[in-house]
Amino acid sequence: MSMTDPIADMITRIRNGVRARVPKVDVPHSKLKVAIARILKDEGYVANFKVAEGQGQGTLRIYLKYGPGMERVITDLQRVSRPGCRIYCGKDEIPRVYGGLGINILSTSRGLMTGKAAAREGVGGEILVNVW
Repeated sequence: MSMTDPIADMITRIRNGVRARVPKVDVPHSKLKVAIARILKDEGYVANFKVAEGQGQGTLRIYLKYGPGMERVITDLQRVSRPGCRIYCGKDEIPRVYGGLGINILSTSRGLMTGKAAAREGVGGEILVNVW
């Protein structure tokens, strides 16, 4: 199976993992995915992540986070901009996710950041993912 959208694959694995209440998911490593994982951790959606250096591409292992009664921290993740249909927004039109309860991850000229951070920095970009 060829991977046309590795980010969508990563998001699907996280979503499936959270629904199945597994402690961790592994995805093929890339710098972009590590940056996404870092934002998810900083925003409190995942417990941790680490890069396992193997031969070849290596693996990014993401440790999922649950509440005390195994409640899901992540309700859902959504791929917004896809290879077939890129979605961009200017600095003044960054959408709110789930009424401000969720976050979006933007790829900007200053690297990956949340929509809030991008608005603060005054940059727009490509909306990669919504998380809530």
